[in-house]
Formats: sequence, C-alpha cells, structure tokens
Amino acid sequence: MQRDESAAKNHIGHGPQSIAQISPVAALAKKAVKLEALDRALRQTLSSPLREQVRFANWRGDSLVFLASSPAWASRLRLQQAQILAAARAIGAHAGSVIVKVAPLPPPDPQPEQSKPLSLAAALHLKAAANSVADTELKALFLELASIAEVTNSKPRQTP
Repeated sequence: MQRDESAAKNHIGHGPQSIAQISPVAALAKKAVKLEALDRALRQTLSSPLREQVRFANWRGDSLVFLASSPAWASRLRLQQAQILAAARAIGAHAGSVIVKVAPLPPPDPQPEQSKPLSLAAALHLKAAANSVADTELKALFLELASIAEVTNSKPRQTP
C-alpha cells in the first residue's frame, strides 16, 4: 500500500509545527479570544451579583448567547437585555437579541497543590538509591532530591 504523495511531501523536511500554526486551530483560538473580550466587556455593564452568575457563551447570528447559573439569574439577565444590546453596539458587536440559557457555570480554576515536604526517611532511601546506581547523572539527581528533603525538614517548626 503506497502512501499518498502529497501527505509525504508535507512531512518531508518539516519538523513538528506549533499548534498555533494549524489554520483551524488558529481560527478557533482567535474566535475564543474575541468571545472572551466580548464576555468581559458585556459583563462589566452588569451589576456585581449578576456579573458573577452569568457568562457570555457565544455570538450566534445576531443573537448574544449567555449562560446563567439558575433560572432566577436568567430572568434578571433578560431584564437587562436593552442595556446589554446597547453595550454591544457601543463596542461594535451589532446584535438584535439576547438568548439566555440556564447551565451551571464552570468551576473556578483549581489552585495548584502545595508540594508536600519530603520526609527524612525518603531522603535516606534516595541516598541509598544514589549509592547503588552506577550512572553519575542519575546519582546526582537522587542526591539533589535528598538534599531538598534535608533543607525542608531542617527548618525549625513553629509551635502554636
């Protein structure tokens, strides 16, 4: 079975491409940036409690689509339709209607976990592993990890 010659030509002499260079992905990223900017601009015109309970989701035809966290917040947003459309026109997004859908808002971005300190026992095991390895680079890495445990555990503990 022969490979398609045009596919082979595209891969010869070319290394991996950045995902941003692939046109469908680039177009999607560009649209996402525009929608994010529109979300920020439109929600700024809303009052504080409403602003936190709704998100701009899409611009479909001449309709602005919002997501609300509950039916009550959706109703409040619908009451602000004229204000939202005026704000959209002011920033160049000419829309004729606002569609509000009820959907749970995405959870906030998770905070990165704090790394747990390495115990002294783990440091001893790392040192033992380092001494049993012939590869000098790997040995150095094990000893470096063990030294982190020593520094972390040598700090004086604060008592309440």
